[in-house]
Amino acid sequence: MSLPMIQPYSLPTAEEVPAGRVEWRPDPDRAALLVHDMQRYFLAPYAGAPLPDVTANIALLVAAARAYGVPVFYTAQPGRQEPTDRGLLTEFWGEGIGAVIDDDPAAADIVSPLAPAPGDRVLTKWRYSAFQRSTFAEQLAVHDRDQLLITGVYAHIGCQATAVEAFMRDIRPFLVADAVADFSRERHDQACEYVAQRCGAVTTAAAATTALTAAAPVGGSR
Repeated sequence: MSLPMIQPYSLPTAEEVPAGRVEWRPDPDRAALLVHDMQRYFLAPYAGAPLPDVTANIALLVAAARAYGVPVFYTAQPGRQEPTDRGLLTEFWGEGIGAVIDDDPAAADIVSPLAPAPGDRVLTKWRYSAFQRSTFAEQLAVHDRDQLLITGVYAHIGCQATAVEAFMRDIRPFLVADAVADFSRERHDQACEYVAQRCGAVTTAAAATTALTAAAPVGGSR
């Protein structure tokens, strides 16, 4: 029930991003950025690629979001969870972070290159979707955000589930194809294809950054 070891694979290029059913474009006045589950525990199974590039691409988007007034949200599972809080996740994945937290007290930490900054918002993660048992939807509404850029791990599990729920809440999800990672390239591509055809748009870190930086940065001029 533990996480699988993940063999290196290449990220999809811009040319390999699946064509979708909508022609949405991220808007810095409407978008929020989600950094999903980039905790040491969830990244430990990676033997190398694509994790370094994914982390760098997320960092690029985080920097652009902060500079251009786009709210940045994080999800992070608690290191210790009561059985009633963890629920059915235990039957699929075991104790999760709780199984290693005694040996690695930092297992629940978000990796340092992506550490939240003052003003960022960290959501406690209880289920696959970031919207479940959280105030995520309410916080997006307070900030008048109806677009969500999704980055992090794992693409076909929590990232996809969050995209589906965003769609069902009339929030336009954008899965950033080269800023998410998965168990394999096959799973990665499946998640991108599903989002493109069923609930959102698929983009790249470069394209999303270009869209977010189209306006004047916060506190400055172009």
